[in-house]
Amino acid sequence: MTHRPLLAAAWMTGAIAAFTAMAIATRQIKGVHDTFEILAYRSVIGWVIVVTLAAALGQIGRVRADRLGSHLLRNIFHFSGQSLWFYAITVIPLAQVFALEFTSPIWVILLAPLVLGESLTRRKLFAAALGFTGTLIVAQPDFGHVEPGVLAAAGAAFFFAATTLMTKALTRGEAIVSILFWLTLMQAGFGTVAMLADGQVTLPTLPTLPWLGLIGVAGITAHLCLTTALSLAPASVVVPVDFARLPIIAAVGAVFYAEKVEPTLFLGAALIFVGIWITLRSGTSAPQGTAVTKP
Repeated sequence: MTHRPLLAAAWMTGAIAAFTAMAIATRQIKGVHDTFEILAYRSVIGWVIVVTLAAALGQIGRVRADRLGSHLLRNIFHFSGQSLWFYAITVIPLAQVFALEFTSPIWVILLAPLVLGESLTRRKLFAAALGFTGTLIVAQPDFGHVEPGVLAAAGAAFFFAATTLMTKALTRGEAIVSILFWLTLMQAGFGTVAMLADGQVTLPTLPTLPWLGLIGVAGITAHLCLTTALSLAPASVVVPVDFARLPIIAAVGAVFYAEKVEPTLFLGAALIFVGIWITLRSGTSAPQGTAVTKP
């Protein structure tokens, strides 16, 4: 039992590596493939991985089709969040995207009363206020001209939060393999329709195929690592480790892409973290599921 937090931290290291790899791979092909092409190819690869593993483990029979309406609604929100996240990765500093993404648990706090009927206490409202204050510090918006990438990253956090709550409702009686099966299949369908809409499609090339493959593998790996970590330790252990993604991606952005890291980014991220920590200490279950529905 005493080793469970250490095991959770080890799994979270894998999740951090997967998220970082996904961001880097997206940057490497941003001038060749657009957002919807990346999403379509990534989801096809992810679906193949899910089906292969499910078949190998004898889990195909657990894929159900009696809640397709719920899966469809969830995946519309998830696809919207993914589209905004992948777009933001290509246009604003990586650290800024990750910092704004961490506001997702704050949105969970505010949406949970509407979706799950959970109470909205003063403590949760205070935590949300801290989180959004941190968001303003990270984004540093010029309200006369707000960067589209900043709006995209903030919007992604909202859609991921909504997806989290829908996932929590789905997991009541639905196997994870079924959720992942419909997730990757529907995302592949949405991505294909979206990438065909403009009539211009760039097929994978020898230089871009390895990066697309990395995005697909990293996406499934991140979900697996996060889910496993949360099964081994409470969110109060997992979430602080997850926040290590921010300085790591800031260093990657600075070294490989010459991105300037402002001290205010870490100040804002600290306020977001405190808001999440207050939520965890209040005993809410919302953040536990947040990690499951990230990009």
